[in-house]
Amino acid sequence: MKTHILILACVSGFLEKFEKENVKILNELGFCVHYAANMQEQHYIFDPNEFQEMGITAHHIDIERSPYMFRNNIRALRQVINIVEENNIQAVHCHSPVGGVLGRLTGRYFKNRKREIRIVYTAHGFHFYRGAPLINNTVYFFVEKWLARYTDILITINREDFENARKFRMKDGNRVYRIPGVGLDRQRFAPMSPEQREKKRKELGVDGFFFLVSCGELNENKNQRIVLEALAKMRDEGKDISRIRYGICGEGFFHSRMDEWIRELRLEENVIMYGYCLDVRPILGCADASVFPSRREGLGMAGMESLSMGVALIAADNRGTREYMIHKKNGYVCESDRVETVIKGIEFMMKLDPRRRKEMARSCRESVERFDKKYTNKIMKQIYREVGKDEQTDKNKCDHGSI
Repeated sequence: MKTHILILACVSGFLEKFEKENVKILNELGFCVHYAANMQEQHYIFDPNEFQEMGITAHHIDIERSPYMFRNNIRALRQVINIVEENNIQAVHCHSPVGGVLGRLTGRYFKNRKREIRIVYTAHGFHFYRGAPLINNTVYFFVEKWLARYTDILITINREDFENARKFRMKDGNRVYRIPGVGLDRQRFAPMSPEQREKKRKELGVDGFFFLVSCGELNENKNQRIVLEALAKMRDEGKDISRIRYGICGEGFFHSRMDEWIRELRLEENVIMYGYCLDVRPILGCADASVFPSRREGLGMAGMESLSMGVALIAADNRGTREYMIHKKNGYVCESDRVETVIKGIEFMMKLDPRRRKEMARSCRESVERFDKKYTNKIMKQIYREVGKDEQTDKNKCDHGSI
């Protein structure tokens, strides 16, 4: 009999963006895969027909990314419990803070009813971390610590989270793993050829310009505003920014605010809003540098994808970027709340000579080799085998007890 596993996330497109490799592994190992998320909040564009092609049974739940949307999230918890009951789900792999809470509360619910559900939780970046606001390092810390007791396997993606997770008292021993992200496809995110790059830069209208690119959701944490402030301050200090173009790939809650800020700072000639891009590679590969100014990152796939394409990164210092950034070797490390450091990063990249730029492009590729998806997949295959083995062990225990 196949083991039924439920992948639980907040938004429908999460699976397309982050979980396709895991689904392939689960199918290979003979699992029956279910996926629950808010199918009405896409966030990432996805094709529902692809679920069927991958053998996934999809379920809509009213989950919200905000932990403060209590009514919807309580309703979503009831929906997850019903999905588990109606589909004989034996394991739940939950993601994101809210998905992680609901998944582990589901495990607690069934544990109290003498039915064991295997709970795997991937922390894509704890909301408590060194330098976080007090509320994060108290409330979020204690929530994660409490929920750990209902977690069979906890997966982290950076060193700081891994060390913190190892201190938790978990359900069945200290089964904490650290994976090198959700899996970087270095073949897909490979450098463009000089010919391709030159042709595409002309198509984008950035040939002859110093082209900066940011990729990510438009929200407060991704912090694209600080790049706008840096450009405006450079201009106000008498520096020529007429040959600088800043492309922003992404959509989100801050879209209208970004439009307002661009007008207020008089940067209409410098900033290009590309919106949501199904494929960022043609734009990202044309960049002279990528800007990744996030206040908080668990690891930062957008940053690693840039480096994988040989595009140097102007990155804010956080626990995620510390995993791969080497100051002035594969980019420039700045501070997320200091405009001056972002300006220094832009100026540093603009002054690089062709030889140094070529060396840096090579360093970019080398710095993310260890995050290749083959390493993540190897660990995830081991974890899913454990889940299947645990499930079989529980069945044997039940059979033995009934004799």
